[in-house]
Amino acid sequence: MTHTLFEPLTLRDLTVRNRIWVPPMCMYSARAEDGIATPFHLMHYGSFARGGAGAIILEATAVAPEARISPRDLGLWDDAQRDALVPIVQLAHEHGAAIGIQLAHAGRKASTYPGFDAAGEGSLAPQDGAWRTLAPSPIPFPGLETPQQLDAEGIEAVVEAFVSAARRAAQAGFDLIELHAAHGYLLHEFLSPLSNARTDEYGGDLAGRARLLLRIVDAVRAEIHEGMPLLVRLSATDWVEGGLDVEEVGQVGAWLAAHGVDLLDVSSGGNIHPAPIPVGPGYQVPLASAVRAASGLPVAAVGMIDEPFQAEQVIATGLADVVLLGREMLRDQNFPIRAARALRFDGHYITPQYARAHR
Repeated sequence: MTHTLFEPLTLRDLTVRNRIWVPPMCMYSARAEDGIATPFHLMHYGSFARGGAGAIILEATAVAPEARISPRDLGLWDDAQRDALVPIVQLAHEHGAAIGIQLAHAGRKASTYPGFDAAGEGSLAPQDGAWRTLAPSPIPFPGLETPQQLDAEGIEAVVEAFVSAARRAAQAGFDLIELHAAHGYLLHEFLSPLSNARTDEYGGDLAGRARLLLRIVDAVRAEIHEGMPLLVRLSATDWVEGGLDVEEVGQVGAWLAAHGVDLLDVSSGGNIHPAPIPVGPGYQVPLASAVRAASGLPVAAVGMIDEPFQAEQVIATGLADVVLLGREMLRDQNFPIRAARALRFDGHYITPQYARAHR
């Protein structure tokens, strides 16, 4: 029996052992507030590799101090942060998994309290270390502070920050890089007319709103080696009238393909709150499928995919090329082993010490 969920996937020079990948999920666990990974991160990401994941994409990692969602985010703007990530990369490789990193700028959603175990919520208070947030336009995310509009110099600094972070990611040994252009963070803010009211070359029509993302893609693609895959995470829709929609995102995907992107990680929402999101099992899979058709690129589907046969169906029917399991992998880091058993696949890649669980 053919099990497409367990077929390898090749992107440029990288071959990933299966289609079950771990998406970036913020952990807010750099407790020294220095952006440096800790033993928690080594254990956390290593468990996914040991459990059989094909690829793991590290959480949103800030390209500059002001790019952090919270003070406890990981960062990649200095060499100490890079060096702390090397053991995580090595551990993933020892257990047969590919590993990537999501490079991110939080834009107008920066300078907030961590998602848990925090002294407050929403925008940081000045006494708790708040910093000035940046955005395409001075339009606040509901409930957060009003950001400062990026000027030409600021835009250049953002591009350079992504390039520098990508350089460090390659030096640390990551197999792939993902750029975060979803969930209401800076690059999504530029793409969406809900948050971009600029009248210069970075605003207006879709081509203008996509200009910064394409510039960063070109700059990062030129910085990393030719065989290293480059991914982009996109929100396929803002879920509100007048916002970004799946047709526009399909066009952006086609442009990204022409600029050297290898796979699109398709999510949705995050740029406005509240939004009428119809959450349910696999609710974002049709969005991924639509972007796949419009862009011609492989896509990853994400969102309430949590059963082996459901995941297999998404891949086997050609709706997506990869499934990204977030919450389910938090519940069960060994989901790939469980899926292999359920689908009666010979999980030969499973860590030998755990192979008896497959029998």
